[in-house]
Amino acid sequence: MTDYRAVFLEELTRVAPDIDPATVGDDDHIQEDLELDSMDVLNLVSALHERLGIDIPERDYPEIATPALATAYLSRSVQAAS
Repeated sequence: MTDYRAVFLEELTRVAPDIDPATVGDDDHIQEDLELDSMDVLNLVSALHERLGIDIPERDYPEIATPALATAYLSRSVQAAS
């Protein structure tokens, strides 16, 4: 079973290496709390697409705004793509 929270945090810290994954809370917003800009978000979406082989349309970006939301979204999306 894939730990989608870990996958999300790994890709997040590749995009924003100054973020310490140990300090990221489940409800920390990637833009408001972790201060990712729009280009960082696009890079994160691209990295998740490459790693998991799923498309994340722009309308779904709010669904990956926090680690908790992203974990649920990625799990659903990968299962739906299988």
